Amino acid sequence: MTSRLAGGSLTHGGLTEPSRWVRRWAHLIAPGGAVLDVAAGSGRHARWLAGQGHPVTALDRDAAALATLHDVAGVATWVCDLEDAPWPLATDARFAGVVVTNYLHRPLMPCLIDALAPGGVLIYETFAQGNETVGKPSNPAFLLAPGELLAVCTPALRVIAYQDGFLSRPREAYIQRICAVREKSTSLSLERAGNVPENQVLPVPRYDLTG
Repeated sequence: MTSRLAGGSLTHGGLTEPSRWVRRWAHLIAPGGAVLDVAAGSGRHARWLAGQGHPVTALDRDAAALATLHDVAGVATWVCDLEDAPWPLATDARFAGVVVTNYLHRPLMPCLIDALAPGGVLIYETFAQGNETVGKPSNPAFLLAPGELLAVCTPALRVIAYQDGFLSRPREAYIQRICAVREKSTSLSLERAGNVPENQVLPVPRYDLTG
């Protein structure tokens, strides 16, 4: 299910602008880091992220939609069935960023988290329960339960920002959205193993909230 809505607005050519949530948190993705765009459709995020200097792999089952990205520098497309076929990427494929918007297939969640490299950022936004009262999607299979996205991401990821609520624009919708990081664990592992010299100051992760 890939209806295109929360946080975008129509532009020329029938495309939509990137989600405000994606733009809000994309600065946390390592400069030049590879990004995976899941259920990319015609690539509003793939185009924008490539324009920010990220090589992007765009996955979708809609070959015609992905074909519109063939001439976009920095974007590689992959036509695949994300729901009725095995995960299409190699088990060791890792990305500095994974972006998913307006799409939910719960069995994919472990794959998305595993696809994050150390320091990698998950930016996810989709519909939540309550949306059936204002429009589509209304099928419970496509609507997150209260707190579900947060629960899925923890404790594997450090949550930087999370929202679960209602938006009135660009049209009424109930959504959940999260920005979470797979933290680099070397220093933490050394500390727990007692291998850090006394008085040594460990690096503190910094996640800029202002963009």
